Amino acid sequence: MTRGPGGPRGGPLALVLAAIVSVQFGGAIAATLVPQIGAAGSVVLRLGIGAVILGLVARPRLRGHSAQAWRTVVLFGLALGAMNWSFYGSLGRLPLGVAVTIEFLGPLTLAAVLSRRLLDLGAVLAAGLGVVLISRILTVSWAGLDLVGVGLALLAGACWAAYVVLSQRTGAAFAQLDGLALAMVVALAVVLPAGAASVSAWDGSILAKGAAVAVLSSVLPYSLELLALRRMSQRVFGILLSLEPAVAALAGLLVLGQRLDTTQLLGMALVVGASALVMGGRARHTPADGAAT
Repeated sequence: MTRGPGGPRGGPLALVLAAIVSVQFGGAIAATLVPQIGAAGSVVLRLGIGAVILGLVARPRLRGHSAQAWRTVVLFGLALGAMNWSFYGSLGRLPLGVAVTIEFLGPLTLAAVLSRRLLDLGAVLAAGLGVVLISRILTVSWAGLDLVGVGLALLAGACWAAYVVLSQRTGAAFAQLDGLALAMVVALAVVLPAGAASVSAWDGSILAKGAAVAVLSSVLPYSLELLALRRMSQRVFGILLSLEPAVAALAGLLVLGQRLDTTQLLGMALVVGASALVMGGRARHTPADGAAT
């Protein structure tokens, strides 16, 4: 059966865009939580609440999975935990824009590696320039950057790229959201030893923020992205992630009162234009190997 514009690409595209909006508004709330209970504590609260919610919703089946499937979901969980922990850690040492820009090198590099056309490579470069302008990294003196913070942000970017790959494989190996629910438990176990000390500081307001961050930054976006990656290539997904800084800027404006200058607006236009170029080109979407159709 022939499908129109809203067919194979329209559904996954909408899921990814919704995930991007969700995670960035969750990030704006998290920015007010980290100073209160620390990076590890914030990740534990976020993943803990998210794991409970997703476990109740998905009710994952534990039997009947191959050893390869279990290895995949464990690696996925390790990537999730390390990605969140290292990025939150970088925020304590670097300006937010710099940390986001360095982290974004992960999915951008993945998109470039997976690309097979010069036009797509050009779009990746344009998106990268847009990220630079949005983050105002050109105004920062690299000599004054904390090298540990830079390392943590680079680690977060590498984990982000791994997340893209492993999320797709997990979605193919487990039914519905079972794999994601199990991976969240693994991710929580990774960070729990470091973040458990903050539990005594969790009052009602912190728990409310944690619940909001868990839903907006973990449960909803991870679920939407996992479902989308069953019908969307890793390369296109990586390019779409270039919208993250632009949506983050919008969330910062609406939630934190942060305003954009002309340079940042130009950067946003470059990022959106690069994504539109990739998605608006020729119809070249194919499901990933092993993904459900």
